[in-house]
Amino acid sequence: MVEAKVRVIYGDTDQMGVVYYANYLRYFELVRGEFFRARGRSYAEVEAEGLGLPVFEAACQYHAPARYDDLLTVRATVTQVRRASVRFEYEIHRDRDGLLLTTGHTVHACVNREGRPTAMPTSVLELLDDEPAAKPG
Repeated sequence: MVEAKVRVIYGDTDQMGVVYYANYLRYFELVRGEFFRARGRSYAEVEAEGLGLPVFEAACQYHAPARYDDLLTVRATVTQVRRASVRFEYEIHRDRDGLLLTTGHTVHACVNREGRPTAMPTSVLELLDDEPAAKPG
């Protein structure tokens, strides 16, 4: 599991003062990027190898609203790796009271430069492993 912090800015909220529903997917993307960085590589480095991991399924369940200036903890966990896809599960909690606000998931295909599905190379599988090897330090 990897965590990221995000503070809700005014531009993330709707007329009712709560986070606009689609912005939770942006928060998922933020923590997904941190997931790769925590494993020693950025998503940009994965793309430089000629691979992409586009989202082909996304879901969000909204349990309670986040509001302007809330500090949120966004968590991501890889729950399934297949030959050419990966599933991330997410939780978003409000820091001040720990309340679970949102849960969700995304499923990503592994594609080559032409956008065709391809098997995940070992280099990407190692990044997605739930117990990555220690990096020399």
